[in-house]
Amino acid sequence: MELYCTRSGCPRPVNSFAELDDLTVLKRVSQKYCTACGMPLILRDRYLPGKLLGKGGFGVAVLARDRDTPTMRSCVVKVFRPPENLAPNQLRKAQILFEREAEVLEQLGNEHPQIPELYAFFELSVLNRISGKEDQFFYLVQEFINGQTLDEEQKRKGNFLEDEVEEILREILHVLQFVHEKGTIHRDIKPSNIMRDRQGRLYLLDFGAVKQVTSVPLSGISHKSTGIIYTPGYAPPEQMSGSQVYPATDLYALAVTCLTLLTGKSPQELYDSYSSEWRWRNYVQVSDRLASILDRMLLPIPQQRFPSAAEVLAALNNEFTSAPIQPQVINSVPQLPPNPPTISQSAPPLVPSSPQPRFTLWEVLVGAAFTGFEGGLLLLCLRYLPISPGISIGLWVMILAGLIFAQNRRIIEKFDLLIIAGLTLALVWFLLRSYSIGFIIGVPIVVGLVAIAITTLFRLIYKLIYRNF
Repeated sequence: MELYCTRSGCPRPVNSFAELDDLTVLKRVSQKYCTACGMPLILRDRYLPGKLLGKGGFGVAVLARDRDTPTMRSCVVKVFRPPENLAPNQLRKAQILFEREAEVLEQLGNEHPQIPELYAFFELSVLNRISGKEDQFFYLVQEFINGQTLDEEQKRKGNFLEDEVEEILREILHVLQFVHEKGTIHRDIKPSNIMRDRQGRLYLLDFGAVKQVTSVPLSGISHKSTGIIYTPGYAPPEQMSGSQVYPATDLYALAVTCLTLLTGKSPQELYDSYSSEWRWRNYVQVSDRLASILDRMLLPIPQQRFPSAAEVLAALNNEFTSAPIQPQVINSVPQLPPNPPTISQSAPPLVPSSPQPRFTLWEVLVGAAFTGFEGGLLLLCLRYLPISPGISIGLWVMILAGLIFAQNRRIIEKFDLLIIAGLTLALVWFLLRSYSIGFIIGVPIVVGLVAIAITTLFRLIYKLIYRNF
């Protein structure tokens, strides 16, 4: 069995212990130590950190097992490991954020099924062999969600369809409604903080940047000093400037999340800093109803957005929603000092407003191959049918135009293309039985390759011209 060392800077954090593969030994062993740095590996005499899940600026997340449970329950151990160059006051304030995450998980995770549950929060003091001083380690143990985050899911399957995004939007809005009613604002909504488990349920993760009514003052903390206050591109203007945050702050970030899932583009690619507008409709077509709701959630002034998650849900259900009102103030603690960022920090780079294709390069090339293959088969079929050349060319053009239109509207896509190509090949083979199968298949394949080459050439020419403007 492998155990992962949670000491920051350990040269060989992965430790192997063959005897721990025996469950009886694993349940009873008193302690194991890192062979490289001497760090105790079994945390609080029960948690066995095994696989590194991820690293951040302030620590790591490790998949662990709880040996005090009958099934050796899986859990996630978060280790607070801030950079060594932080000033003492910055270190303390960063620690406050970590402690706050535990407080929020204890309050919210135990009450809502789509927020991870807190199992433990504790501190360990371990002697440092080099300095001879005690090192302090802070641990947060929470429920393990076996699934994929939405950004991982998008990398695997591609962009989300409108119905899928609306379903995600509704489900997270219900979670946010609960969170906001508890006097909490998440402040870091993004695809990597939303996870779908194996049963399809969505979870809202990472409450490390949360704001609460009961929070201690954080005067002096900035984005630069903590690195976890917000994610650039997803945060609205009031959050980036360190001003008051509202429920509408989370709604803004949730809308940006929906745009990235729909388009596959980063927020920086979708935001036009020159006009201070989101230009996302050039990349994807959705219903006017959903588009207008997302656009309102993305308005730069909190007062202009929906004031609550409940109002967004009402709009999605085509119910009456009130006009924009003064946003509800949830966080009453002292705020971050205004520190307006530079243009490069506060707004993503300018995105040209010319229309962009809503198909990936792979989809374009597959479509070109399909159209060329079908064109070659139809050419053979019409060439040898007893009809005039003029009628043959007209039918050929009309059928190809219909196929291109159907692909553009996504009436036919993916496996539809393969099925249609197979049926057309069988039909042409039946009509031209006197010709060899090699000839019947070879011609459309050649035409398909030519179509791919022409499409690729036109795309290259387009991109060269596009860059010059």
